[in-house]
Amino acid sequence: MSDRSASDKGPAQRRAQERWYRRLLTTPESEKKLPVGVKVFAVLLLVAGAFGLAALVDAVVDAVHMYQGGAVKQLGISTFVVAWVRLVVLLLGDFAFIFMAIQLLRGKRNVAALVIYGIYVAVIVGALCSLMLYGVSLRLVVYGVLLAVLIAFQLYLDPQLREERRLQRMLRDNELRHEQEDGTLGRDLSGKGYIKLDFFNLFWIFVICSILGDAIESVFHVVVVDPGHWQDRAGLLFGPFSPIYGCGAVLMTLFLNRLYKRNIVLVFLLSAVIGGLFEAFVSYFMQYAFGAVAWDYTGQFLSLFGGRTCGLAMAAWGLLGVVWLKLLLPLMLWLIDKIPWQWRYSLTTVAALLMATDCVMSLQALDCWYERLTNDPINTPIKDFYAHYFDNDWMADRFQSMSIHPDSAVRGG
Repeated sequence: MSDRSASDKGPAQRRAQERWYRRLLTTPESEKKLPVGVKVFAVLLLVAGAFGLAALVDAVVDAVHMYQGGAVKQLGISTFVVAWVRLVVLLLGDFAFIFMAIQLLRGKRNVAALVIYGIYVAVIVGALCSLMLYGVSLRLVVYGVLLAVLIAFQLYLDPQLREERRLQRMLRDNELRHEQEDGTLGRDLSGKGYIKLDFFNLFWIFVICSILGDAIESVFHVVVVDPGHWQDRAGLLFGPFSPIYGCGAVLMTLFLNRLYKRNIVLVFLLSAVIGGLFEAFVSYFMQYAFGAVAWDYTGQFLSLFGGRTCGLAMAAWGLLGVVWLKLLLPLMLWLIDKIPWQWRYSLTTVAALLMATDCVMSLQALDCWYERLTNDPINTPIKDFYAHYFDNDWMADRFQSMSIHPDSAVRGG
């Protein structure tokens, strides 16, 4: 009898543990119901959305009248297009807020949490348009606060319970340890792609490729473009980073991750198109926001979008895409996996904060450089800070491949 109870002890414990897991992973009905305070917030959100919708419709009517009154010639077609994009995006974002409020009142917290993803896009696009039209201003603070509130609210609406997240975190840490021991950490074990498309992998791809891109640009310039003459090709205030290559590598990874076994010709063509379009977009943004020109392919073979990309540049992007997907991505994953799994989140968080600070300060420095070249008065603490520590000579020496032409920017007053 004692032998039988001893033999049943293992399976019984496993069944009890499975029941405990299922209980943790099941959301009680009381947890599914939204508190009264959230419903009140939804009503206020609905009212604010209605007023905002009325204001935006009125702004659309004014914009139509401006178009009919010849405002395009006065402001320029680019400024008018960016202003319209911003207006349409804000209008769609307001509709999304109203829809989210309705879903909250109906108790559809899952749907409301999903809608926030669409609002993220509206906020980011609206912030980029605001940056192009008005430069670095208090308007960006509003977008930043709104983004932070949305992230916090979405985390609250997430149907997963605190205990579930704690359990999932414990299981994930255990899986990370075993995957690192097996040499499969970071791989997409489903087989649909080569690498897991999570923030950790994509962030370190951005950082490492930004450094590699700066090195490649600098060596290519000193060896081919202007032999013997070194030029700083960094794209941020601090560090050897060329963010266009970092962003390009992230885009290549996102779009080509599932094609890592496909034909090289297909990978080359897709990489060329993706890289060329991305390069043209960055060129448009930099020129329209800051009047900055960092490259010009006018007159070269298959010059497109006013010299913002060309056949040779697209071929280079295609070659980089093939090399990246077939050779460098496995090596990159191997390097990333060298980060001890115990330090992954803390180290990545610190590095992401530093990189975000570098990016924000770089945009502010470019904006203040632009304003100084347009003879705008230095009348704010931020302008005074950048004028003192990052004056025109410093900026010209740091961004040696870039020139500022204020007349080509499209921002309004």
